[in-house]
Amino acid sequence: MRRTRRLVQQALVELILEKGYDAVTVTDVIARADVGRSTFYAHFTDKQDVLFSNLDELAFLHRLPVAGETGELFAFSRPMFEHVREQERLVRALLGRRSGGLVQTRGEELLAAAVRNELVAAGARPSAELDLLVVCVVGAFMGLMRAWVDGATSASPAELDAAFRAAVTPGVRLALPPDGCAGSGPVTVVGG
Repeated sequence: MRRTRRLVQQALVELILEKGYDAVTVTDVIARADVGRSTFYAHFTDKQDVLFSNLDELAFLHRLPVAGETGELFAFSRPMFEHVREQERLVRALLGRRSGGLVQTRGEELLAAAVRNELVAAGARPSAELDLLVVCVVGAFMGLMRAWVDGATSASPAELDAAFRAAVTPGVRLALPPDGCAGSGPVTVVGG
């Protein structure tokens, strides 16, 4: 059962990389995975279900460290870039220019929730301004990730992390209270 799911998931990734998500049909996936139609539908409802099931491979989206655990904001950044490098093929299919954007939106939502939680834990107050700051932070991170995934840069995870922190740190510092903490210990903004 797990093997069949894995075959279908891998087939979709290969097909997205070859011709893009929008051009892939369930019939294509079934043929590539070499499974029967009823077997496919016993595991998945449609190709989008297969696509989202691949998010489980990107476990970092579900277990992002928060500032209170590490003592610094955006502790997820470098580990996430490293995980992206380790899972290059999958990430390229899910987040690259041929992905169709469905997973990008879900990934951005998960990242935005983590960033918002970190900033509130660091002392930022929930507000419209905080929401805009979250959009900027997530946009900077995802922009760097997409540039790497689509081959526009060959930067290392450490270089991507440094660029991300350099881009977001000044604005984040302005949004946080002067002492940079919110009750659970100091929070350091690295890279500025």
